Amino acid sequence: MNTKQIKGMLSLPQLEEKIRSGAIETVIAAFPDLYGRLFGKRITGDFFLEQVARSGMHACNYLFTVDMEMNPVPGYRYANWETGYGDFHCVPDMPTLRRAAWLDKTALVICDIYDEPGDSLTAIAPRTMLKKQVTAAVQMGYLPVGASELEYFIFNETYDDARKKNYRDLTHASTYLEDYHILQGTREEPLHAPLRRYLCESGVPVEFSKGEWGPGQHEMNVRYADVLTMADNHTIYKQCFKDVAGSLGRAVTFMAKFDEKLAGSSCHVHLSLWDPSVKKNLFSGDRAIGPVMASDLFRWFLGGWVYHAAEMMPFYAPTVNSYKRYQAGSWAPTALSWSHDNRTAGFRVIGRNDSLRIESRIPGADINPHLCFAAALASGLDGIRNRIEPPELFEGNMYSASSLPRVPGSLRDAVTGLEQSAFARDTFGADVIEHYIHFFKTEQNSFDRAVTDWERSRYFEQV
Repeated sequence: MNTKQIKGMLSLPQLEEKIRSGAIETVIAAFPDLYGRLFGKRITGDFFLEQVARSGMHACNYLFTVDMEMNPVPGYRYANWETGYGDFHCVPDMPTLRRAAWLDKTALVICDIYDEPGDSLTAIAPRTMLKKQVTAAVQMGYLPVGASELEYFIFNETYDDARKKNYRDLTHASTYLEDYHILQGTREEPLHAPLRRYLCESGVPVEFSKGEWGPGQHEMNVRYADVLTMADNHTIYKQCFKDVAGSLGRAVTFMAKFDEKLAGSSCHVHLSLWDPSVKKNLFSGDRAIGPVMASDLFRWFLGGWVYHAAEMMPFYAPTVNSYKRYQAGSWAPTALSWSHDNRTAGFRVIGRNDSLRIESRIPGADINPHLCFAAALASGLDGIRNRIEPPELFEGNMYSASSLPRVPGSLRDAVTGLEQSAFARDTFGADVIEHYIHFFKTEQNSFDRAVTDWERSRYFEQV
């Protein structure tokens, strides 16, 4: 793995130099919320150096108890009207400091969230949950390394125009399927070329972009890294993409299933464990596991990840829309089993030696990456601790294999699984899981109250 200095990353002295020269005027200090969105403040460069870099900043703790429209949701113990919605403490994680190259004279730093008063990490914060699992892996002697492959649809409308049209009858950036299609990719280069450049100049190294299996659907992959860095980069990538698309009069969606007639947008998640010096992939070994030469560590990690997948499902598929992606023949998995280099599998094993890794094809593009990686890593580590064997290797078309355990069919079913999971409570804490159960149930309840276009079309005249 490449551990050299990443282009665009800044040390505090480098930031100070750029602020003094006028190259940087603003520093965004931000953190991921429960949905995976970045929230925080834009801070003048001088004030960041004088105060925030050393002492952090404060934000209202209601930000971990709101719905997507920013309405405070009752029923959370963590923060509510009875406690008056106080503050939490945002502390910049200085190794994440970087240029935000797509913004004028701007830098960005990711913050950790601490309880106020006190100095303990806020347990329900997504970044805290992932850091806890990374710490557990390091204590066991492993460095978890991962990647996330985001897919998305591009539209020729602006976000404002899409909203005015109620997100209907939008113009796709292409009129045909463009998987690996260079001609159509050229037409989308006015968006992708600056995006690749801006990300690379902002500490998020890009590998490539390519057309995907939908009109106007594309994928851009960034280089793998330790999982905390990867989750941070994933979040910054989405922020950058939406900002750049908006500036060019385009809209992009990371919905898992934008249109029932088209393929969904996935976020294939890759994981492997390395030694602390990042010189050896510990999944590699001399034991034949199906067609793969791997270690017992690999076998047990895979076993744990598969075994706990159903009860961890809300962290891989967090919205009502997520579950509409799991359709036979759609490139999204429907079964919870594994195979070797098989795109019908929920868990696809690929690579060899130092490239050997497990790819889960279950997560969609709507994930919160910190929560997704936390759930996946916790599951795999539990597999190692308890030597959980993976199911039998499956070969063939998993879509037609009726005997395999299935992906949960709805957010409601998935939340029930999480609610009944002793593993989730033992791993993340009962209070944390209670918070997220309420969060996911709030999402389900919002949908249950909504009257949809489908209902109007079906029932308006005929009932």
